[in-house]
Amino acid sequence: MSTVLSALNVQETWEDPDLNLTPDDYSLLTDLYQLTMIACYTGEGLDQRQASFELFTRKLPEGFGYLIAMGLAQALEYLEKFRFTEAQLHALQSTGLFTHAPQEFWSLLATGRFTGDVWAVSEGTAIFANQPFLRIEAPLWQAQLIETYLLNTINYQTLIATRAARLRDVAGPKATLLEFGTRRAFSPQASLWAARAALAGGLDATSNVLAALKLGRKPTGTMAHALVMAISALEGSETQAFTAFHRYFPGAPLLIDTYNTIDAARKLSEQVKRGEIELKGVRLDSGDLVSLSQEVRSLLPNIPIFASGDLDEYEIARLQAAGAIIDGYGLGTKLVTGIPVNGVYKLVEIQGKPVMKEATGKVTYPGKKQIFRTLKQGQFIADEIGLITEPIKAESWHYSNVQSIFPSRIPLMRLVMKQGKRLYSTESLTEIAERTAKSVASLPSETRCLNHPVSPTIQISPALQKLTETTRH
Repeated sequence: MSTVLSALNVQETWEDPDLNLTPDDYSLLTDLYQLTMIACYTGEGLDQRQASFELFTRKLPEGFGYLIAMGLAQALEYLEKFRFTEAQLHALQSTGLFTHAPQEFWSLLATGRFTGDVWAVSEGTAIFANQPFLRIEAPLWQAQLIETYLLNTINYQTLIATRAARLRDVAGPKATLLEFGTRRAFSPQASLWAARAALAGGLDATSNVLAALKLGRKPTGTMAHALVMAISALEGSETQAFTAFHRYFPGAPLLIDTYNTIDAARKLSEQVKRGEIELKGVRLDSGDLVSLSQEVRSLLPNIPIFASGDLDEYEIARLQAAGAIIDGYGLGTKLVTGIPVNGVYKLVEIQGKPVMKEATGKVTYPGKKQIFRTLKQGQFIADEIGLITEPIKAESWHYSNVQSIFPSRIPLMRLVMKQGKRLYSTESLTEIAERTAKSVASLPSETRCLNHPVSPTIQISPALQKLTETTRH
């Protein structure tokens, strides 16, 4: 308790209170107890013991039948750049929290880098509860310290990618799905991660200009009501507002529900018939989207209709069932927020000894594990969690390419970083999105459905069951 109180009372030592993140900050973007544990490990001479931690979720968010693994690229980038600066170490020392820490603790932080191995499932792979989708094998102090950042980026991106995959699954392959969530994401950094995960999960584009340019994509969007209201007030009408916008962005989709949606559609229809304008789409952001989309389509039969306004996969399914005529959707608030993916990161082996947690409701399986997925003609048959040492067939790790008419048992986790160095180049978003689509399409219909989805029963291999019993005793 005294440590907690002293942390609360410590005076700020940073001259610049700027809270904007840079890559140099990431080593300190951790929970205090990671550092206090490392100080303890160092004092006890345990810091260099080889440890294995696995990241998994005990249960899926309510209403989800699966998750789409995401965030590995950012996790590997973080591990490659991991280091403490002299200023950061000085700031830690000035807190007074580490007065009794051994000198070796400071030497470790000053010179340390991530030197471990990383095993992971590929981004875009469907996973289920209790399946490890990332494993760190490294000296104990390294494996412990990186927990917070790994959970932060992987949990959030996995949530967004899963929601994006569900949206694509419901909307269908032809619908245009746009990510509009920047203003609702939990931080500027989160907005970039959300845009990336949404595109990798199956969306077509993002309105986030910075994210799009960083990801090599073209940003997309329409306009806001403010432009229509401002120009209408100053120049006389909504039509003049549309004309002014098209003067600089010819044919761009127009937001037509600022005043009277049907009147706006009717006037645009007349202009299109007279050949006065080229129109590539209209957007509806409010009202009864079912009836409005039907009426707008009757007036503008060949013009794509986009809809936005707190939409999610459930609302899209409702709109489709009710007969809405909508060609694309803008997804924001409900895509980038929601029930979190509660991924956890647990020690499974230390110095070659398997360990497990037995707390009520939080039991873990010991040892370094592998996910074995059985597919037949690309369709999911079963999953089994086993030990990494169990024999496997010499099949490609990229399970989505397997099209054998015979069932194939494929290991999903692969070694992606060895001794702190990446083994593979970063995959493109297109590659990841293709894997996402194939992975979701392979799942049973009861797992993909929105209402009361049922996840497959995951088997535990006999070898893992035996190790669990041995470790428990």
